[in-house]
Amino acid sequence: MTTGVGSVGVTSFLSDSGHEIATAVLPSFVTGTLHGSAASLGLIEGVSDALTGLMKLVGGPLANDPRRRGRMATGGYLGTAMATGAIGLATTVWQVGVLRAVAWASRGLRGPAKDSLLASLVPPRAYGRAYGLERAGDNLGAVAGPLAAAGLVAWLGIRPAIWFAFIPGILAAVAITVAAREARRSNAEGVREPIRLRFAGLRDAGLLRPMLPVLLFEFGNLAVTLLILRATQLLHTGGRTATAAASLAILIYAAHNAVAAAVAYAGGHWIDRAGPRVVFATGAALYVLAYAGFAASPSSWWVLLALFGLAGAGIGCAETAESALVAQLLPDRLRGSGFGLLGAVQAVGDVVATTVAGILYTAVSPAAGFLYAAGWMGLSLLGAGAFAAGPVPPGRDRGSPGEGVLRAPAP
Repeated sequence: MTTGVGSVGVTSFLSDSGHEIATAVLPSFVTGTLHGSAASLGLIEGVSDALTGLMKLVGGPLANDPRRRGRMATGGYLGTAMATGAIGLATTVWQVGVLRAVAWASRGLRGPAKDSLLASLVPPRAYGRAYGLERAGDNLGAVAGPLAAAGLVAWLGIRPAIWFAFIPGILAAVAITVAAREARRSNAEGVREPIRLRFAGLRDAGLLRPMLPVLLFEFGNLAVTLLILRATQLLHTGGRTATAAASLAILIYAAHNAVAAAVAYAGGHWIDRAGPRVVFATGAALYVLAYAGFAASPSSWWVLLALFGLAGAGIGCAETAESALVAQLLPDRLRGSGFGLLGAVQAVGDVVATTVAGILYTAVSPAAGFLYAAGWMGLSLLGAGAFAAGPVPPGRDRGSPGEGVLRAPAP
């Protein structure tokens, strides 16, 4: 791996660490410090997540131009860092909502640029390892961020803890700038591309067909907060106090992210040998097992730890495979649009998954919510055949943009 690839991995770790610090304390800040309601917190998070998906779709065509990617990525990371840190200065709930929206919009805008930048830094035979490293960095940040938040809150308090989220965010902007400089050196011949989604080009390249199993997967990809809620409830009914149950559930969640990081890195190597299809299918199968386990309502902490581990391994496999697939299928001039479309599909699916499962969880039973999600994961497993079948053949490295990529099998 090159310096640029390593810089992208460090970027993801630092950025995720920063906004996870703010995310971890945001509920207490909104409801405790600012005396807002749980409904206002839900509205803030819902609007922000929707903006992330929308801005990924907008940012995709912009990232088709190799000359524009570096500026977009750096600007996006700066915007996320500044808006996230500024949340600690807010004195009203609506100010938190605006700043969170700006941070998450910046996060969405930079996504396709960062993913396209990473693809330009490695030969096709190493896409799996590159995206595995990036996903590993992101998930490790989701371990470090909450742990740092806990220490900062105990040391300084809730509001100052949010201020500190600015520091890793700024360092992330520096790290992605290093990667952008290496990409400019290795792709100096890039030409300026027009700002268009190029839907027809994505269709002709074979990307739309594998987006179906991705959408099915995302329809079952529940927000991890629902898993934490279920674990907390089950641990509480197991004889622990509410505080002890919540603390243990958060520790188990940290283990989930650690497993996701390890599996993403290993899964990247697996993709380079076997292709994204088998790795994606494995991720979906692991989720089926995990959700079936949650539906069974175990109260033992070690069983819940195993189920969180299965879910972590599932997301580590699936997300890495999805990113590697887009990089493999598309020439450089279309990758921004491809990653933008992928991000939009993920966002739409995640919103639907958590909303519907949450309603079933409350109105019917927790088991109904998890079995609903498991059903979608099973369908995505059946549809995984739409993915490209194997890795890039040996000997095909860079060439001209678009050479050495795989095509989805013909219908």
